[in-house]
Amino acid sequence: MKILGLSAFYHDSAACLVQDGKIIAAVQEERFTRKKHDAAFPEKSIQYCLKAGGIQAKDLDFVAFYEKPFVKFERILESYLAFSPQGIASFIKAIPLWIKQKLWVKEIIREALGFEGKILFTEHHESHAASAFFASPYSRAALLTADGVGEWATASYGIGSANKLRLLAEIKFPHSLGLLYSAFTYYAGFKVNSGEYKLMGLAPYGEPKYKDLILSELMDLKEDGSFHLNLDYFDYCVGLRMINKKFERLFGAPARKPESRLTQRDMDIARSIQAVTEEVMLRMSRHIYQATGEENLCLAGGVALNCTANGRILREGPFKSIWIQPAAGDAGGALGAALFVWYHYLDNPRKAEGGKDLMGGSYLGPSFDRDEIRSFLQTKNIPFRELTEEEIPQTIADLIAQEKVIGWFRGRLEFGPRALGGRSIIGDARSPQMQETMNLKIKFRESFRPFAPAVLREKVSDYFEMTAESPYMLLVAPVRKEMRREMTEEENRLFGLAKINTLRSPIPAVTHVDYSARIQTVDQEDNPLFYRVLSAFDQKYGCPVMINTSFNVRGEPIVCAPEDAYLCFMRTNMDFLLLENFLLEKTGQKPLGKEIRRLREFERD
Repeated sequence: MKILGLSAFYHDSAACLVQDGKIIAAVQEERFTRKKHDAAFPEKSIQYCLKAGGIQAKDLDFVAFYEKPFVKFERILESYLAFSPQGIASFIKAIPLWIKQKLWVKEIIREALGFEGKILFTEHHESHAASAFFASPYSRAALLTADGVGEWATASYGIGSANKLRLLAEIKFPHSLGLLYSAFTYYAGFKVNSGEYKLMGLAPYGEPKYKDLILSELMDLKEDGSFHLNLDYFDYCVGLRMINKKFERLFGAPARKPESRLTQRDMDIARSIQAVTEEVMLRMSRHIYQATGEENLCLAGGVALNCTANGRILREGPFKSIWIQPAAGDAGGALGAALFVWYHYLDNPRKAEGGKDLMGGSYLGPSFDRDEIRSFLQTKNIPFRELTEEEIPQTIADLIAQEKVIGWFRGRLEFGPRALGGRSIIGDARSPQMQETMNLKIKFRESFRPFAPAVLREKVSDYFEMTAESPYMLLVAPVRKEMRREMTEEENRLFGLAKINTLRSPIPAVTHVDYSARIQTVDQEDNPLFYRVLSAFDQKYGCPVMINTSFNVRGEPIVCAPEDAYLCFMRTNMDFLLLENFLLEKTGQKPLGKEIRRLREFERD
């Protein structure tokens, strides 16, 4: 039984192939088109998934789409009618796209694939819930989904048991935690549906000075986590902006202009909305625990990518354990739709995999074998040195210890927003200069952005206040108190971005200013070579932790193919690039010229 799951037309379009309940392949369209958050119909992702499964479109039994377009269109029309005559400019902009494209998903699928079989449509939050529960290691669990908006729902909770899931309650548009967070992302001068990570990273530099104002003026938050927003302050229902002038007057200043200087006030704004978000998520989780009586919790939806809130739910919430879908946003909806059809719709039996989830480390995208990469390097006359599998761990460990920055390209591409040791940039977490170096000279992004530590699974509690595994970099935990360096009086007087360069632990490059870290635990089963590199670094240099950040620069998707990786390597100050077993040193490379700029014309098999 072969099921193709699809998500498209909002952001992060993706495709996923499930065969007899096994996830064969899943990938976002942006990785091929090189357009960040590409919302287009995922033609290239579909081609890859079919190829990975060794099938053609005619071999598919079902195609599943991650939401119901007509129900979503109904919500959009009703919203415009409710607020009319406001929003006419937005209406004129939005409706033609629906009429021409978004309503005709079934016809688009049939035409693009030549598929004459059954096409099914799950609800948006059903897809999120299915992606979380059916891929989880649990046979039973409570479910929590939260995002901007699906059809009508913006958050929901329910129960998953065996091969069925049931959503019990929901919060409906326009009341949305995801849209509230995005409104503050917009207000802070970052791009909506992209800059939310920046807001989360900025929050620890500030104080929650506006938390009470948000809770008293912008939202009516109940003890069970449900809420109503005061729509007088927002413009997203019908406008072209997230907020209005009344919102700006409430907080005493207009929205920050993108790329302008960050002030302490911006940091306090970020901390305040982050504190509110964490409070909402904690209240929701406590209510869900009481309502369902389940020990385990599965999360999905864009808000589930807020790893600071996730960490607090794990530490402070009532659940025994939690599991977050690594592709928690809309891309993961493609996976959820396919799994929903296999288990819930077709009633196939499901067995939890003995403590392991079904994601396989989330390494579900394309890979490239040595012959392909050797051909690419030789065709372009790119100097390289070939390493054996045995040489790689020690060689890379030594380079990290020399404070070299290394592009790491091995195996299958990750599904979801995080690089997990397939397409990563790695470096020495012990280096006081490494955060600034990698932000400004490699990633070309804001200096305040924190980096995540990759740590050996069995040694995570040696450095962090956490015992649970975190393979998908979706949990924040504090650095152990014994590892923290006490600040001097002068350092304690620092505020804002001046805090960045203070040494806070033996691993300063991955210790945020509030002594927190977004952790990836690495085990031998999911990524054996990445594990061996960490082990070699620990054995030789006494540290089981290194920096792991995504292999891309600001504004671009994570690299997919060898040519993407080489271009990124050459356009930054990375020192080395490992393409499978081929090690490239920057000092031995020729400058990028016309020949190299034509890399995208390189024939891909």
